[in-house]
Amino acid sequence: MLLQVEDLRKRFGRRVAVDGVSFSLDVGEIVGFLGPNGAGKTTTMRMIAGYLEPDDGRVRVFNIDVAQDRARAQQRLGYLPEGAPLYGEMTPWTFLRFIAETRGMSKDKARVAVRRAAQDASLGEAIERPIESLSKGYRRRVGLAAALLHDPMLLILDEPTDGLDPNQRTSVRDLIRRLGKERGLIISTHSLEEVEAVCTRAIIINDGRIVADARPAELAAREGGLEAAFRTLTGGEKAA
Repeated sequence: MLLQVEDLRKRFGRRVAVDGVSFSLDVGEIVGFLGPNGAGKTTTMRMIAGYLEPDDGRVRVFNIDVAQDRARAQQRLGYLPEGAPLYGEMTPWTFLRFIAETRGMSKDKARVAVRRAAQDASLGEAIERPIESLSKGYRRRVGLAAALLHDPMLLILDEPTDGLDPNQRTSVRDLIRRLGKERGLIISTHSLEEVEAVCTRAIIINDGRIVADARPAELAAREGGLEAAFRTLTGGEKAA
């Protein structure tokens, strides 16, 4: 099993952000992670990626406990947070080389890794242009390429198409579908259309707990549409 999440819990003061979240994921699955604002999506994803310590429960990536061996687990996953910072004056090539070398790759290995990640993210000729001159869609591709540099089998993407125009969204969705054939993906999104378009599975979280875990078509069939099912399961909330 690629990923196993077992009874994750996290509090911030008196507020329970994540309350007993459990699920698993294998290669070839693209999981849409849905929920209203404050439901616990980003907190859960950050704990899975090893950037936040859970109060209880555990995460295993290829049977490696993230809390006990974070560095080894993170070698096997790639994380694209929402609004991932980029250096606008750099080109994607120099930025990705910088990230690869900070990961401890030799110059030769970094060169090979950058070429592979740039190809996987479909950067094309944009790889030689300053990042600040690129469209938002291509900047998200640069962030995705950075998450792919070490060729991880698990990708965690927080709002990968947020703020993109329709053409850019279509392009990134096509890319996600292609990547999902050989990897496992978790995508946090507020777009129910996106879940129906690219995800093989939808997990809905509300008040820190999973309230549904099924194929998008199965959820849609329950209430006459995915949006209606989402509203029913979250007490009338909108996806966010």
